[in-house]
Amino acid sequence: MKSHFQFTNQQRNGIFLLLAIVLTLQCVYWFIPFDSGITDIENIENTNKIKGFKKEIDSLRLIEIENKKPKIYPFNPNYITDYKGYTLGMSIAEIDRLHKYRDTNKWVNSAKEFQQVTKVSDSFLETISPFFKFPDWVTNPKPQTQGYSKSYSNSSKIKTFSQKIDLNKATAVQLQKVYGIGEKLSERIIKERHKLKGGFVADIELSEVWGLSPEVIERVLNDFTVKTPRAINVYNLNMATRDQLVMIQYIDYEVANNIIEERTLRDGFKSLDELQKVEDFPIKKIDIIKLYLQL
Repeated sequence: MKSHFQFTNQQRNGIFLLLAIVLTLQCVYWFIPFDSGITDIENIENTNKIKGFKKEIDSLRLIEIENKKPKIYPFNPNYITDYKGYTLGMSIAEIDRLHKYRDTNKWVNSAKEFQQVTKVSDSFLETISPFFKFPDWVTNPKPQTQGYSKSYSNSSKIKTFSQKIDLNKATAVQLQKVYGIGEKLSERIIKERHKLKGGFVADIELSEVWGLSPEVIERVLNDFTVKTPRAINVYNLNMATRDQLVMIQYIDYEVANNIIEERTLRDGFKSLDELQKVEDFPIKKIDIIKLYLQL
């Protein structure tokens, strides 16, 4: 053992030198940050990437919020429903004022008149009025010359069935002779007639043409009527199946099921008007639906 712990002066100096080198390297390792510059650069790059990701996420979120907003298309304010008014931002009182005004068979013909009826604020009217779309005969009324007024007064006389023009054969030029019918409305009437593939069944289908007011329809029917109705399938209301009922315009499967249930409870319908008692029945379209039914 003694021989292992006895060193010469040269060996002792070598050991001390080795210990000094080890301690120096340890101090250098612990107290000098070799990679501090690299770490700072990496941190800056990571921070910039995170900021970039946040901006991208924020932009995507804004796009999604914008897409979820209900899009507003041009519309006639006279036909605003409860749901339409709610989505536009109208209050219940404002919607009710419009409906009460329309129930008197009056029409709103300008943005100013719309505000007078509904009492909406100026800021709301400024936002929504650019989307108002009124019929052509309101926005671009035909000038009433003396000759036109005279011809209109003559045509306002009640005509017999034989004197009237067949609505399914009337041309755009003939239709435009009616006060309130312009180029676009006459095109819509003819387009609706072609869409039905055979023409109108009855005069009531003229109400399906968008933009025709009841007053204009009345004037049209003073000179025109359906003389050559298209052939349709007419079903017995008390015997029609669900699949037959859904073939009728405005009746879907849910309404067809409700009709059959109501028919069973009543032991058969006694009148077509009793359809108004059916749950979810489109009452406003009953006159058109009745064209396809009989008892």
